[in-house]
This record gives sequence, C-alpha cells and structure tokens, in this order.
Amino acid sequence: MRNPAIVLNLKTYPEILGKRGWELAKRFAAVADDTGASIVLVPPTSDLAHIAKLVHLPVFSQHVDAVEPGPTTGWIPPEALLEAGAAGTLINHSERKVAWEEMAKSIPRCQKLGLEVIACADDLVEAETLAKLSPEYIAIEPPELIGGDVSVTTAKPEVITKAVDRIRAANPNVNVLCGAGVRARKDVAKALELGTVGVLLSSGVVRAKDPEKALRDLVKGLR
Repeated sequence: MRNPAIVLNLKTYPEILGKRGWELAKRFAAVADDTGASIVLVPPTSDLAHIAKLVHLPVFSQHVDAVEPGPTTGWIPPEALLEAGAAGTLINHSERKVAWEEMAKSIPRCQKLGLEVIACADDLVEAETLAKLSPEYIAIEPPELIGGDVSVTTAKPEVITKAVDRIRAANPNVNVLCGAGVRARKDVAKALELGTVGVLLSSGVVRAKDPEKALRDLVKGLR
C-alpha cells in the first residue's frame, strides 16, 4: 500500500455486510479517486473476494491462519487470501489475538506470496516484540480506546511516539500505523505528526451517519 494511508477495517458491522458493504466500498473507492488518497479496505472474509473485484483499492483480510491449504475447515491459509484477490492482511487485532508462534509462521508465508502484513499491537511491549517478525506495518492500538470517542492521538500521544521510537530501534524497516478512537481529520494529521505513516480505524467511518462524508473529512488530514 502507498503511504501515508488510511486503513479502513470494516469489521462485521451490520452496516457493511453483503450488498450494503459492496455499495459502501464503491463510495470509498470514489473518495480515493477524487482525492488521490491512499485508502485500504479491510472487509469481512465473506465479502473479501467480491469487494476485491469490485474496486481497484488494495483490499486486506482481517485475519490469516498459519495453516497449509488442505483439510483445514474454517481456517484461512495465506494462499486462500491471495486467490481471493487480497493485497495483504491484518493479524493479531485486539479482537482476534494470535499466538506468537503462529505469527512467526504466518507472517513470512504471507510475505513470500507477496501479501503485505499489518500486525496489530495493544501496547509498547507487544509492538517492540512484533517488530522482530518484520511485518511491513505495525499498528499500535490501545484496546481500551477502540471504538471510543477520544482518539489515541489525544488521549495517549506518548504511546504513539514511544512506539515509533521503539519499533524503529528494533527494526527500521517496519512502518508504524496507529488507531483507536480516530474520527476526525485532526486525529489523522496528529498521527502523522507523531511519526506514523497513517491510521487504522473502523467505527469513525463505518458507523457514521454519512460514511463517505466521514472518510472525505479524514482524508484531509493526510495532507
């Protein structure tokens, strides 16, 4: 994906399931076309393949499993994401934590296939540890602020600056994103000022009265 970026995790909110999500994806793609902004969509697994064909934006998976293709019912091997049209994947989101051993297997397998990885970290210790696995991105997201009304850039800016410093010290090739409570252009602008290359967010757009308008406002913070 191109930096700076807005990574939009659609989760599995009712507002984005099925056809409603497909229509929103097209509207989000129009925002990228109109503004030139780098926007990445992270739809539910059930809609990933369709949305990947529907829009020209990078589409990431919400999760990946360290399993080989074969008799692995209900699991998501990296190869399945590639075939579905994904450009990358999240891993270890606070709502879908993954054991260290599993990430140590799945991250290099994704990268071998050309899938970019955004590894999520709840705190500084986890972020610094994840840097050793060399994902392309680490997203620092204090879980207590996820879905809230106060952005991490306001509530805990020191967490972001420390994460950037510690991740870069551990692995200078890893880019840093931040998330949790990001809702306005000032939050995005502040995130970049604090040293990140973008934001990972969800409800601030998906659950807004006008999701497209909310995304257009956020994009202005990338400038």
